[in-house]
Amino acid sequence: MLRLFIILSLIFSLPAHAAQEVDPELRDYLRTEIANADSFVDRFDAEVWLVDMSSRLKRYMKDDKTRISFLRNVHAEATRANLPPELVIALIQVESAFKQFAVSNVGAQGFMQVMPFWKKEIGRSDDNLMAMQTNLRYGCAILSFYLKKEKGDWIRALARYNGSLGRLKYPEKVLVAWDKHWYVKNS
Repeated sequence: MLRLFIILSLIFSLPAHAAQEVDPELRDYLRTEIANADSFVDRFDAEVWLVDMSSRLKRYMKDDKTRISFLRNVHAEATRANLPPELVIALIQVESAFKQFAVSNVGAQGFMQVMPFWKKEIGRSDDNLMAMQTNLRYGCAILSFYLKKEKGDWIRALARYNGSLGRLKYPEKVLVAWDKHWYVKNS
């Protein structure tokens, strides 16, 4: 079923852009989102989710305090951006394998592999993209923007996030990780 959805999305998608230019609308959206300052409805929901996700994440993050802090921050930033926190975790697994200080060969940084040019674009050149909350806020805001731009089409939004619009490899990787490792029914 997932593969059929992906194939249909590819058929109706536009070709990939040769060069990715800075979208002024996205720049303004990021500026607003980064400037704004809890995500769980109640303590029971928090405990259930954190225990569940912590047990799943333990093989990647051994330290309990680091893992819980990471999960709380992911939940807060994903919820703030109207994204499923578990999908954000899947994206992080694919992007950085949960390495906070990851740097890609093109310079993307941190858990969510955010490109440093965004700091200058939104007028926040002193932000540290290796700082967990900053990286998660930028990444979630960017993904949320692309999801809105693509009218809820996860394939296209994820491809835009990765700079691979028109190709399925990256979106499929994230969606498979979500489905296989992180998905929570009714999340």
